[in-house]
Amino acid sequence: MRFVRVIAALVLGGCSVLASAQMGSGAGAPAAGAKMAPSKAVDDMLTLYEKELTGVVEAMPAEKFGFAPSATAFASGQGAKFEGVRSFAQQVAHLAQTNYFFFSAVSGAKPDADVKAIGSMTSKDDLLAALAKSFVYAHSAVATITPQNAFDEIKGADGMKTRVTVAGFAVAHGFDHYGQMVEYLRMNGVVPPGSK
Repeated sequence: MRFVRVIAALVLGGCSVLASAQMGSGAGAPAAGAKMAPSKAVDDMLTLYEKELTGVVEAMPAEKFGFAPSATAFASGQGAKFEGVRSFAQQVAHLAQTNYFFFSAVSGAKPDADVKAIGSMTSKDDLLAALAKSFVYAHSAVATITPQNAFDEIKGADGMKTRVTVAGFAVAHGFDHYGQMVEYLRMNGVVPPGSK
């Protein structure tokens, strides 16, 4: 239960930060205390995640999509284990698949793709297309969140209980992998877009 409260606090806090950043101090900004629809607040977070992740995927050269960290990339004696570490391509595939997993729980709609087949993709073009399609699906799922159903309990998301907490966790989970993928870029001499 504590986990759900933490996720909800992160989601709501992130939404208010995004809303404040977008409102700025210019004319036409919503009045203080104005309410934002839950679908809009969550969609803003999803859009930021989509932009950042897509930039990292586009930045990695196609010939490096098979890269995965190995013991040879680190100083000897660290004792780190690298068996089963995902390649860059597998990271992208995983995130496209989890978009379908989490956001199908949010909307209840069946995914419009062969989610299992995404796991066997290896080419940059195929993975970028699958990722883009998964974000279209995710945005359509977020559009189903209303003030009335945002915090209703739902099933099918590994213990997370509401549409908003599942959507918030999906973004948090994605940014966890984004951080790993930024390291993959740097290990291949590529400056991440967010650092330019």
